[in-house]
Amino acid sequence: MSVTTRIPVPVATTTATGWSVMLAALLGMSCVAGVAIGAADLSTGTVVEAITGRLGIGPGTDLLTMHIVVDLRLPRVLAAALVGAGLALCGAVLQSLTGNALADPYLLGMSGGASLGAVLALTSGVGTVGLLGMSAVSAAAFVAALGSLLLVFLISTSRSGALLPGRLILGGIAVGQFGAALTSALVLLGDRDAAHRVLQWTLGSVAGARWSGLTTIIVVVLATAVMMLAHARVLDSFAFGERAAASLGTNVERSRWVLYGTASLCTAALVAQAGVIGFVGLVVPHAARMLVGPLHARLLPVVALMGAVLLVWADIVARTVMPGRELPISIVTAVVGVPVFVLLLRRRGARA
Repeated sequence: MSVTTRIPVPVATTTATGWSVMLAALLGMSCVAGVAIGAADLSTGTVVEAITGRLGIGPGTDLLTMHIVVDLRLPRVLAAALVGAGLALCGAVLQSLTGNALADPYLLGMSGGASLGAVLALTSGVGTVGLLGMSAVSAAAFVAALGSLLLVFLISTSRSGALLPGRLILGGIAVGQFGAALTSALVLLGDRDAAHRVLQWTLGSVAGARWSGLTTIIVVVLATAVMMLAHARVLDSFAFGERAAASLGTNVERSRWVLYGTASLCTAALVAQAGVIGFVGLVVPHAARMLVGPLHARLLPVVALMGAVLLVWADIVARTVMPGRELPISIVTAVVGVPVFVLLLRRRGARA
């Protein structure tokens, strides 16, 4: 007579796996919907025919439809998914590192620096440049974001070379506000057309996404996800405080430098691609924790998928809610996401 031994699977792990599978399926359907929905609505079959035709494994469709699907909408939808996933991941990690529930990817002043770089490029009227496939505006935003990050690190580093979280947050706020002030001054001194373009950029959009710049974002977001998942246990240890993390064998300073650097470089690349998009990196990590708990090996995949789904649908709403006009994506993420998050908070409070 044989005895079968069953190894119990933790409920939280099962829940996290279930949520990941469901969100991955939802993301796939959302991407198809994002390509199909637009000024010229297309059927799912037409979308599939256009993509397979471009890949050379199907009959394809007419050139105009193929151009709309493959060259315009598909890179835009993929950019929205990647930017959403990257911002959500960076927000989750920064909240854990700083112990600050209000931390988001722009915590280190990069939004102000990126805006300053973008407005310099817009007001100076420079042409395109060949930096990682980015336009002049994106390249200037990327460089300025990195410059502001280095300044924040310089302000926040002690004489012993340690990063001080409290000083890091204050330094990020100071540098971000300084960049925002200079941006406002340049906008006031510039013409109205430049001011309008600056406003559109600072409110975020993935309308300009093209295949030439998408490869860089794919590499950046995938590398960030791998690095953060590899440090999942390190991030868990920070929940108990700096001393507890060190007693558990975590090299606190090295881990801080690696994770802050990874999150910051990812954020700079995403800001250069899509401008400043709020809400995603702040609230999505909290919503994911309500679903799967705080352990980062379970949390981070759900955070990335949830951020990707949110931004794909935010982009769909942004370009369809007003015929003939496109809303900035940050407006949509706030208007749609905040009520959902408040509902989640109320339900969690009721269960508690």
